[in-house]
Amino acid sequence: MSKTITLRLDDPVYRLFKGVAERENRPISNFIETAVMRFVRDYETVDEFEMTEIRGNVALNQSLKRGHQDAKNRRGTFV
Repeated sequence: MSKTITLRLDDPVYRLFKGVAERENRPISNFIETAVMRFVRDYETVDEFEMTEIRGNVALNQSLKRGHQDAKNRRGTFV
């Protein structure tokens, strides 16, 4: 179910968003939703190059495995 939110934008930002939305022939709400979803996808996921670097980092992987084991055994303080 969709939700309605209120978003306060300064006039220059509103005009910018509105202009882009109009050029793409879509509502401003759709432009904002699409832009935010793109941002989240780009910054909340790891691309293939970063994943290769992570997999190749032996010390990091050992640390992650220790942390995972500690979590499984309910050891330590989790923040």
